[in-house]
Amino acid sequence: MPAPERLPAPGVSDTGELEELLAKGELTVIGRIREASNAVLLCTVTYGGVSADCVYKPVKGERPLWDFPDGNLARREVAAYLISEATGWGLVPATVLRDGPYGEGMVQRWIDAEQPDEDAPLGALLGLVDGEEAGEGWKAVALAEVGEGRTALLVHADDPRLRRLAVLDAVINNGDRKGGHLLPAPDGRLYGIDHGVTFHAEDKLRTLLWGWAGEPLTDEAREVLAALAAGLAEGAPLATRLAELITPVELAAVRDRVAQLLRTGTHPRPSGQWPSIPWPPV
Repeated sequence: MPAPERLPAPGVSDTGELEELLAKGELTVIGRIREASNAVLLCTVTYGGVSADCVYKPVKGERPLWDFPDGNLARREVAAYLISEATGWGLVPATVLRDGPYGEGMVQRWIDAEQPDEDAPLGALLGLVDGEEAGEGWKAVALAEVGEGRTALLVHADDPRLRRLAVLDAVINNGDRKGGHLLPAPDGRLYGIDHGVTFHAEDKLRTLLWGWAGEPLTDEAREVLAALAAGLAEGAPLATRLAELITPVELAAVRDRVAQLLRTGTHPRPSGQWPSIPWPPV
């Protein structure tokens, strides 16, 4: 039997075909990613003579969270992917919900991210600078303690890909947008991963992407949000699929957040009622 063909880089293959591979293919566990707080298994998936690397997060391996008592993290990850696809920005790798070797879980396409420059350990998207000015091409986030009584300014790139991700996070109410969840691919695309802590009905937004807080949304973002509002209408296909993954209260909150973004026309600011930056940030 010939070896299965390796799937090309993300963005090359049809999304529907990729979802079919992830949903129907045979999963083979390669190992466990031990840095993760929940069970995260690196796998290969093979179907129809094609194979790809993927991540499998079984529901059984999730640690219960007191403030997310309903549903499970796997379904929230799939819901985040559906919202991402609805925006047309493709910011979340292809993700499906399916049975696997350890029961139901989410399966997501593995992304081979670019390795950061040794001289810039936070990569080209995040940085620490002395002083209180971010500098050209950067947006200030917050002052951070860096040891020995010193502080530095945490900054992120003034990058349109990050700005789109900031809008997506505001919609899905991402409670854990860390630097390690940003994956720049060799083809120039940017992906965000780890969306289990999302879609809470209360404001839980915690992110490193506060650089645009209070600034006007781009025209592109407003157009995307208007289309998303239509897709979230009762009975629309997107709303119907989301209703299978999150609770009615959470779905109503998504609609409210989109409406709020359109009404204000600005990026949200930290609420002050919840820590605004995840820990650890990277």
